[in-house]
Amino acid sequence: MTSLSAGKLWGLRRLADDNGRFKMLAVDQRPPIKKLIKAMRGTAEAPYEDVARFKLMLVEELQAETSAVLMDPHFALPRGLSVSSPAKGMIVTLEDSIFQETETGRLSGEIDDWSVEKIKRAGGDAVKVLAWYRPDADRANCQAQEDFAKRIGEACQVYDIPYLFELLVYPLPGEADQTTDYVEMAAKQADNVLESVRRFADPAFGIDIFKLESPVPAKGIGDGSGGATQKLFDEMGRIARRPWVMLSAGAGMAEFEAVLKHAYAAGASGYLAGRAIWSEPFKAFPDWEAIRAGLRQTSLPYVKRINALTDQGATPWFDTPLYGGRAEIAHADASFRHSYEGMAYPGMGGG
Repeated sequence: MTSLSAGKLWGLRRLADDNGRFKMLAVDQRPPIKKLIKAMRGTAEAPYEDVARFKLMLVEELQAETSAVLMDPHFALPRGLSVSSPAKGMIVTLEDSIFQETETGRLSGEIDDWSVEKIKRAGGDAVKVLAWYRPDADRANCQAQEDFAKRIGEACQVYDIPYLFELLVYPLPGEADQTTDYVEMAAKQADNVLESVRRFADPAFGIDIFKLESPVPAKGIGDGSGGATQKLFDEMGRIARRPWVMLSAGAGMAEFEAVLKHAYAAGASGYLAGRAIWSEPFKAFPDWEAIRAGLRQTSLPYVKRINALTDQGATPWFDTPLYGGRAEIAHADASFRHSYEGMAYPGMGGG
């Protein structure tokens, strides 16, 4: 078990529902949204107004059924803050969607002029970072990605804010299925997914929540709770130890629902997903009325359905091995209150 600081405890509570389960909506996607808009508009770049308008619509229509919303600083945050409910947690993404493709693998970096400190000052309840990672890549590449993740983890410790870390495996140069899209690697190996989680589960990285992909391709996964697939999910849960949630990686609605069933049987604490929820209505772009109607008629009922699945099967975040259960969290909360009682503040005299 590990102790929680006051800031991280508060942030984790903000991201979860009253029962400690994560029902989080991702609207931070950039390339997947820009790509469709560019194609439909016939422009070299996706117009800012189109991208921002769609993200605003997602927050308006879907946040009521979520526990938290993940936003990017460029499009979602500037527009989303105008309609965001203060009752919902706010996660802000820090990684740049434009990564560096090298001969030995991908390298990640932060968004220019953004930092953990700036996210905290902007009112964020957590920092989210995606890192492309292949444990079988060149060691120098792996080290660079590990250093990137660790640097942000250390900053999250300094600014006392939860660190939500996303891992995605990808095709190395020369492998099949080459793509720079943010989609699940069709030929991914479970060992690469599990070994990636194992590496970053090291406490040195300071990760509070994992956002993980399925260890097997979501397409055709099936929703049975037994068999070899379930054993892989079980192993991922054992390795993670801390709260972990599932990402959708472009999976369809039925596929993602099946992924969640396996994940919850293995101890996952919820989901942080976007495209599985809203990709179908988005296909109606640029018909904004049709998109909004689709979000209400298709996406919203789907969110309610996976929320019911989450209520039924997900493990509350405080019951994961790292945190030791509700009693331990309550003890930590009481310790914080005791520590702050009687503190003197500048200009206010003694306690």
